[in-house]
Amino acid sequence: MSVKPAPASPLFAGPFALATLSAPDGPAFPALVTADASVADLRIAFGDDQLTTRRLLEDWPTALPRLRALADENSAERSPLADFRVHAPVEPRQVLQSGANYRQHVIDLHVAHRTPGDERPEEERRAEAAEIMDRRATEDLPYVFIGLPSAITGPYDDVVLPAWAEKPDWELELAVVIGRPAHRVSVEEALEYVAGYTIANDLTDRATVFRRDMPQIGTDWLRSKNAPGFTPLGPWIVPVESIADTGDLRLTLKLNGETMQDESTKDMIFNVARMVSYASQSSQLLPGDLVLTGSPAGNGMHWGRLLRDGDVMDGSITGLGAQRTRCVAEEVTS
Repeated sequence: MSVKPAPASPLFAGPFALATLSAPDGPAFPALVTADASVADLRIAFGDDQLTTRRLLEDWPTALPRLRALADENSAERSPLADFRVHAPVEPRQVLQSGANYRQHVIDLHVAHRTPGDERPEEERRAEAAEIMDRRATEDLPYVFIGLPSAITGPYDDVVLPAWAEKPDWELELAVVIGRPAHRVSVEEALEYVAGYTIANDLTDRATVFRRDMPQIGTDWLRSKNAPGFTPLGPWIVPVESIADTGDLRLTLKLNGETMQDESTKDMIFNVARMVSYASQSSQLLPGDLVLTGSPAGNGMHWGRLLRDGDVMDGSITGLGAQRTRCVAEEVTS
C-alpha cells in the first residue's frame, strides 16, 4: 500500500528531477518530473523501450543535457504526476551506508552509553565526547559498511516490521547517487562523480545490532538493517546542479506528526565529498550506487520510543522532497 504525503510546493529544488514511476497495472519506467508535477516518459523521449533510471545514470554526461532540454520543451508530451505510482528512483547495485557521522548524535550516544563505574557528571562526559568528535573530523576516517539493494522500497510504500525485530528504529539520511564509475578518487574530485541526491530512511533493529551469542564478533548489520523494505528511498533523484550546498540541508523526520529528527547537514563529521572519496578507496562505485551519509540526532533510542504497527513516518530533506511510509506489523502464520 502507498501513503502519499500532501503535495509540497515546490516538489524539489531546480527545474526537474528523475523518478521511477508506473501507471496502474503497468511496468515501471524512468521519468522526468518537472516542478509543476508533470511527467515525461523517458522511454519515449529517448526512443528506448528498455530504458531504466540506472541506464540513464550509466550515461549521465550525455543524458543530463538531454534532460535539461526536455524539461524546457513546452511541446514535450506530459502527464500529471498524480496519475502514477512512485517507486524507489533507482535500483542500485551497491549500497554503502555510513554510521556515526553526525556530531551531536554521536555525542548523545557516547553520553547515553556510560561505562560501568564511570561516575563523572554528564557535562564532563559530554565535553569528552565533543573533543573526540573534533579529533575524528580532522584525523580519522568515515565509518562505512555495506547494505543490500533488496532492502530498498518506495518512498510511499508500507514498511513491514519483521516479527523478530524487537526495537525497529528510524534513521533519515541524505543519500548520494553515483553518476560515474569512481575508484580511488580524491576528496577534491569526488563530487564530479555524483549525479544527484535523494532521501533514504535507513531503518535499524537496535536489538540485533550487536551479536548476543558472540559479542566479540561485533556488529551484525545484515540482521539489523537489511530486512525487505527497511530502506525507503526517494521520491526523486535531484541533480547535483540543483542543490547548491549539501553542507546545509535540513533533515526532518516526523513520527505520527511529531518531529523527532530536525538537524542540518552542517552537523556532519565527514561531508559528502569525504564520504564518496573514502568509499571509493576500497571499492569501485558504479552509476546508480548509493552512498548513505549517516543520520542525525533524534532516533527512537534517544526518545525511548521505537516503531510500532500503524506508525507513519514523514521524512523530508531541503530541496529533495518528502516521503511518507506507514509501518505494518508482519503477519505471522502458525
